[in-house]
Amino acid sequence: MGDLIGGIASWATDVIEELSYLGLILIIALENVFPPIPSEAVLPLAGFLTGQGRMNFVGAVLAATLGAVIGALILYAIGAWFGDERLRWVVRKYGKLLGVGESDLDKANAWFDNHGGIAVLVCRVVPIVRSLISIPAGIRRMPILPFIGYTTLGSGVWNTVLIGAGWALGDNWEEVEGYVGYLQYVVIAAVVIVGAYWLWKRNPFRAKQVG
Repeated sequence: MGDLIGGIASWATDVIEELSYLGLILIIALENVFPPIPSEAVLPLAGFLTGQGRMNFVGAVLAATLGAVIGALILYAIGAWFGDERLRWVVRKYGKLLGVGESDLDKANAWFDNHGGIAVLVCRVVPIVRSLISIPAGIRRMPILPFIGYTTLGSGVWNTVLIGAGWALGDNWEEVEGYVGYLQYVVIAAVVIVGAYWLWKRNPFRAKQVG
């Protein structure tokens, strides 16, 4: 798997070096839809190229942000197509396996309807969930203009930080991927802990023992 991801990252960097801003737009759009393309490897390269004078810093940030918005809209459309009714069918059929019912879905929907904008904004700067947040936004049919606005703002921050890091590190730009990797491990650990706690709370055998 590591060799596969490394090969994808190498291909992505070749595309950016060859097509410049257009390549950056295409790769970041694909990265949003196809997560194995690592933005933490691609964006620092763009920063390195700005340091060499081969790209403009602002231009690189704008290109990467445009690509992120395009990719997010694709996932938004997938979520909108899947819709709430299909999601409810999945919950009715398989929800018991995870201790999830339609009442939980109703609560999640209500929360997203009230806080979806902030969720999109914050998640755009969090590894792993950066792209996935666009799917529930589509399922809930979040108004498209606010969705684009929050996605643009969050993605712009993420892109600026990683491109800036690549520019600052110069020839050592590849080290950025390692630093972001540590943050990914933190996110994965948090998701596992929360998921395990959720299953523990919803375990019917535990409920019987407590009773």
